[in-house]
Amino acid sequence: MYRTTLAFCFLAFSRTVFAQSDAISELDHLLQGVETLSADITQLIIQSDGGVLEESDIRLRVKRPNGFYWETVSPFPELLVTNGKTLWNYQPDLEQVVIEDWNPDQSELAAQLLYGRTEGLVKNYYVVAINSEQSRSFELKPKSADSLYDLITINFVNETLDLIYIQNNSGERTAWQFIDSRINIPMVDDLFEFSPPEGIEIINNSIN
Repeated sequence: MYRTTLAFCFLAFSRTVFAQSDAISELDHLLQGVETLSADITQLIIQSDGGVLEESDIRLRVKRPNGFYWETVSPFPELLVTNGKTLWNYQPDLEQVVIEDWNPDQSELAAQLLYGRTEGLVKNYYVVAINSEQSRSFELKPKSADSLYDLITINFVNETLDLIYIQNNSGERTAWQFIDSRINIPMVDDLFEFSPPEGIEIINNSIN
């Protein structure tokens, strides 16, 4: 009886490992095929009590390995852009730009995934793939109880990124709905540089 139970547990564990490995491989395959990404995003932030904290329209551009452009169009205009070395945070309402060194390892998980950085998933997350005829969803649950997140869901429709859903450990939820996503279109490197307009305050926290 003991051997039978042990064998059953080992088999169940093996299936979990293989399912995890297959899910990560599939997610990696979908993300690694993206050299550039252009999309408009509707962002919805929902409080733990169900109330809508913020709804915003965002313009996203990604060019691997280093280019990242995230512009909040409304309701509060803001621009985050990096060339892989310098991060500019331009806030036109405050008439200021904050300049910092860019460290991709300290960026949000969703941004790292858009960059194709999936190497830490095996160590830090349980990953499950849920596939249907036209869509593929991946649920990421952290292995550590100290994680900032409870759940991350990434959904693709016809192999195109459709939705990223994040639930943090306070119960707050963020959903990014991707609209008019286009991959591997030409992008100039100048898009990921920023020249501050005249007359604005420049706060330079860069040490390099």
